[in-house]
Amino acid sequence: MSFEEEWAGLKRGAAERQSATRLNQVPPDSGGSGAGGGDADLGVNHDKLGAIGHAAFELHGRLLKDGDHARATTEQAGASMSSSRFRTGGALATVQETWSSQVSALLDACAHISNHLDYSAAQHAKDDEEIRASLAVSAINTYFK
Repeated sequence: MSFEEEWAGLKRGAAERQSATRLNQVPPDSGGSGAGGGDADLGVNHDKLGAIGHAAFELHGRLLKDGDHARATTEQAGASMSSSRFRTGGALATVQETWSSQVSALLDACAHISNHLDYSAAQHAKDDEEIRASLAVSAINTYFK
């Protein structure tokens, strides 16, 4: 069996398994990139993953800096107003606590996106290498039979 025949068989098997287990998919005639989209192999555009991950990383950095500046300013204003016996000082303290909580949630989300995309790119590269290695081994085995 040639490499091309083996590869075509693996693609057919994957397509059959995917169509049997996939619940949500793009119809074949829609021109989308979902299941049934023609002869295209499964592909991951590492440049796009990297760009999105990098954007999430940069957003995390900016949000960390700017979010902390807003927190500190609001905290100072609330403390100043409270020491002057304005009731607004307590309200600003509540705003600051809510702000800190929301910024923390956004920072976690940005970090999660960035880390997940880094992991996905590395995992896809590892999977590709394992597939190449298994196909190379199976091609070598044909010479010893």
